[in-house]
Amino acid sequence: MIQFDFQSLADLAGQRLMLGFNGHTLNTELKHLITEYRAGGIILFRSNIDSADQLRRLCMDARKYALDQGLPDLFVAVDQEGGQVARLRKPFTEFPGNPHMKTLEDAREFARITAAELSGMGINMNMAPVMDVAPPDMDSIMKDRVFKGDANRVSQLGTAVIQGLQKAGVMAVAKHFPGIGRTVKDSHFFLPELDAELSDMKQTDLVPFEAAKQAQVSGIMLSHILYPKLDPDWQASLSKTIAYDLLRQDMGYQGLVMTDDLDMKAISHDMDTCIHRIMTAQIDMVLVCHAGPNITEAREAVMRYLEKDRELFESGHTCVKRILAAKEKFLVRY
Repeated sequence: MIQFDFQSLADLAGQRLMLGFNGHTLNTELKHLITEYRAGGIILFRSNIDSADQLRRLCMDARKYALDQGLPDLFVAVDQEGGQVARLRKPFTEFPGNPHMKTLEDAREFARITAAELSGMGINMNMAPVMDVAPPDMDSIMKDRVFKGDANRVSQLGTAVIQGLQKAGVMAVAKHFPGIGRTVKDSHFFLPELDAELSDMKQTDLVPFEAAKQAQVSGIMLSHILYPKLDPDWQASLSKTIAYDLLRQDMGYQGLVMTDDLDMKAISHDMDTCIHRIMTAQIDMVLVCHAGPNITEAREAVMRYLEKDRELFESGHTCVKRILAAKEKFLVRY
């Protein structure tokens, strides 16, 4: 079993952080995130990848360093959907993306090959599959990243990917809950809205996420979209109504829940407000994907709320127990 100090504010805060960094090696910056911030995970981008040998050394060095610091093994995550969102390029297998998956065998082959290549590098979490549903007659922001077809077809192909990745020891993360396929603006730059009734979403957008839950998907990523009929005030990634009431309570999902990148322009609130909302909603992991002051501000805010709010301290234990359970299940392969 993973040993962990549940009374240490630094460790409790750090395990809930998944952070980006600059560089291709276990450099001073990355060591600082692990040693001082006690990060539970790191996320890789193209700027962190130069070659297969370099990537393998980076991942293995970072994970070993965390263990040497007395920490649980690291989540090492990447967005490897195929198509336009694939951080690993040649010599790794380049798949054309979800819209080109026609059969269950296509989905299984993608999952099998991708899992083998990721795990061979020491990567244990894939921020995929996209489980959004995009109407064919709409210029969806996700049209080049979704499985083609209705909610049931998305569910079938998506769960095949989830099962294939996880059978091979790579955690899958379904995104972007509760669904952004019917939006046209990019949350990297804007705050999109989807003004749909919950009853409507249960017939469409939420169907693949229910299927992902049934397939025991390791994680679900929240969108940065505002759903006024669900929560008129807060986007999903900051909404207790969506992240806890809907996903945890109504749908009964017990795996990891994480935000999308808090560096995106759809998030205009200060970091203190974001972290308080996230912790109140019992969202397990906070993603800050780019080096900069937001990482420090996020960590300090988590520490502050753990220290001053007993309820958030207790619910923080629950979140970290879920994180450690996922690590116990998947990261023992390292």
